[in-house]
Amino acid sequence: MEASELLKKVRRIEIKTRGLSQNIFAGEYHTAFKGRGMAFSEVREYQYGDDIRDIDWNVTARQNHPYVKVYEEERELTVMLLVDMSRSRMFGAEGCEKRETIAEVAATIAFSAIQNNDKIGVIFFTDKIEKFIPPKKGRKHILFIISQLLDFKPENSGTDIGHVLRYFTDALKKRCTTFLISDFIDEKDYYTALSVASNKHDVIGIQVYDKRDASLPDVGLIHVCDLESGEKRWINTSSKKVRMAYNKWWYDRQQKMIDVTQRCRVDLASIPTDEDFVKTLMSLFKKRGVR
Repeated sequence: MEASELLKKVRRIEIKTRGLSQNIFAGEYHTAFKGRGMAFSEVREYQYGDDIRDIDWNVTARQNHPYVKVYEEERELTVMLLVDMSRSRMFGAEGCEKRETIAEVAATIAFSAIQNNDKIGVIFFTDKIEKFIPPKKGRKHILFIISQLLDFKPENSGTDIGHVLRYFTDALKKRCTTFLISDFIDEKDYYTALSVASNKHDVIGIQVYDKRDASLPDVGLIHVCDLESGEKRWINTSSKKVRMAYNKWWYDRQQKMIDVTQRCRVDLASIPTDEDFVKTLMSLFKKRGVR
């Protein structure tokens, strides 16, 4: 992509997603993703009902009267985006390509994080770790992330969710709020890696899919190509048996994804490319905010 075209696309996404984060998501994000740590703030005199475990015995001894430690929630978070860069994201039979929706969703979350003074970092992955952008703050950092979302060229084409989760768990020691953004087209088992990651971090799954991922149209004989493996074949979509087999493959894969995320206590949102992602993200944020 030429520099001038890239700058235009970065600017377009910035205007749209920054506006969403400021006007729609700011309050919901803050409520949904609270700081998990507690930082010492001050001491005050003991009051009836205070937890005796919070008594500051040193101050109590000096003042000859019980005092307790007061803690406040650590607001600042580290937010990580684990972004699928496999070739299947290039597919887009309806609406836009999956990669465009992925970029807009990731940018909206990034701007929402910055609005709340959170750090934001990114890991691009395929079936290997393609790029690690360490967490930072600031508009310049966000614009760099957006430009990479639009223009980064991965070396590999496959998908390995388990691999990126293991890498992320090892690389980030401090607890993070983590968005795994992918179409989740991965036949490998990632349950153990997701379970370990979700025990250490707050992990949220966001599936971006095209409706043609879910079903085949009845349009006769077509030549198709698996974008990740490069395998090509002819498929007779007029065959009801073929269409039903494809639908079953999609249904089974979706059920596996839902089962794995539920068992790992990971919130999951699914976003089709031909619909506005705002409603889905708002529902996700509100669901978390009422807990």
